[in-house]
Amino acid sequence: MRRPKRFRRRPLPQKTAIIIGAGPAGLTAARELLERTDIQPIVIESTDAFGGISRTVNYKGNRIDIGGHRFFSKSDRVMNWWMNILPLQKVADPRQTITYQSRTTTIAGNAIAPDPDVDDKVMLLRSRRSRIYFSRTFFDYPISLSLDTLMKLGVLRSIRIGFSYIRSALFPIKPEKNLEQFFINRFGRELYKTFFKSYTEKVWGVACDEISAEWGAQRVKGLSITKAIVHFVRSLFGKKKDIAQKNTETSLIEQFLYPKFGPGQMWEEVAQQVTDRGGKILMRHVVTGLIANAGKKITAVKVKRLSDGVELTLPCDFVFSSMPVRSLLRALEPKAPEAVATVAENLQYRDFITVGVLLKKMKVTEPDGSPIKDNWIYIQEPDVLVGRLQIFNNWSPYMVADRANTWIGLEYFCYASDPMWTWTDEQMSKLAVDELERIKLADRADVLDTVVIRVPKTYPAYFGAYAKFPVVREYLDTFENLFLVGRNGMHRYNNQDHSMLTAMTAVDNIIAGKVDKSNIWDINTEEEYHEEKQS
Repeated sequence: MRRPKRFRRRPLPQKTAIIIGAGPAGLTAARELLERTDIQPIVIESTDAFGGISRTVNYKGNRIDIGGHRFFSKSDRVMNWWMNILPLQKVADPRQTITYQSRTTTIAGNAIAPDPDVDDKVMLLRSRRSRIYFSRTFFDYPISLSLDTLMKLGVLRSIRIGFSYIRSALFPIKPEKNLEQFFINRFGRELYKTFFKSYTEKVWGVACDEISAEWGAQRVKGLSITKAIVHFVRSLFGKKKDIAQKNTETSLIEQFLYPKFGPGQMWEEVAQQVTDRGGKILMRHVVTGLIANAGKKITAVKVKRLSDGVELTLPCDFVFSSMPVRSLLRALEPKAPEAVATVAENLQYRDFITVGVLLKKMKVTEPDGSPIKDNWIYIQEPDVLVGRLQIFNNWSPYMVADRANTWIGLEYFCYASDPMWTWTDEQMSKLAVDELERIKLADRADVLDTVVIRVPKTYPAYFGAYAKFPVVREYLDTFENLFLVGRNGMHRYNNQDHSMLTAMTAVDNIIAGKVDKSNIWDINTEEEYHEEKQS
């Protein structure tokens, strides 16, 4: 009797995820898919650099961190993820304990921990110091009602600040509709006008009463004068060796992790791991279309190679988008309803220019004459345009080619439609050096070199059409296999750890077969990033 013919079962075709953007969200999504699923990620990146605004720019061996990126998170998941990519440096204590949310990790002995003077793939443990520069004087940031602060402000202004704060504490503005009211309720009107109004309006280019209070809820979070005072008092009685610092508001962090060569090193390493594990990354390719079927699924993504204009159509099962929402809506095929497209078209973005300045030295020093220790300085002076100044030596000494020099970055905020955006590099460099001299932070004679870096769409704006953004979100969420992640992808002012968590959660949803996107949108509310506090 002839045996029935046996047919081999053909393997199912591998599913594909198109990931738009090789920043923290996009590269996290790619790595998570490779580690936890059999889905093939294809990352589309329009530039030639990894990390998005978390990249590192290398100029003649001097490295620039775009915007300043502390590697700190209240999420255990993110902290562990980072340290699995770049391990913590060798420290004096042979058993360095990192404790967060009732869990500890101990790195035992120097045989495990890399030495940054020898090894490049290493995470540094850095001290945080930020100050405000106002009236040609340094003030603590966050502002504390210390004797030093009160003496610098003067008796009359200090009294006005005190009474103003008490009034706001007793009679807060309700409902809290805009950012001005948010600041006044937490700091009092006088302190808001002294230390918050000028800087914030430099950043956004509009008055604080035109900005949604939601921006403050996401960026300033739980910080207030009361918490600053409590933090100061606690600091007098010693500090825990707790890198994660679970009970510390983000703006009060005193230690953070930092890659030896800046944030871009993290994302370059992740990108290498993605390609080593079989993922694809297409650099200098732009997305020109997202093709949707009648069932509200994205079936293919059209891309164009910038080097020669060649166009490709990539079939897909999932799409992760960290591209600006406005650009995403423009690329959709068929087009979104007019009401949705109109909101997206009117979303606004603030653009960013960094001027790197290499100095022999800064004019200001520590009391003992040594270089100042600040990571960054908020410039509250109304007679200059610069908003913030970074000192890259203090982020990582390995960011500077010659450590005898001081390598700083002056940060300017504008719109792409502003004249400043189209100024020549020579004009921007001259402005930066002029302003350094004007506010007495450095002398022109000590300038060795400059470089100008422009970064478009750095800050999604919380004004203009933003109030109607739920219309866009609700429409895009109807696409079952489309996941919006990251800062520009969600038009939300996320830190890089928030952006990573959005990508991780999207992968969680795919694995669980979950279509609802609300848990992705819930990320970035500061309350333990949706981790319940353990008693």
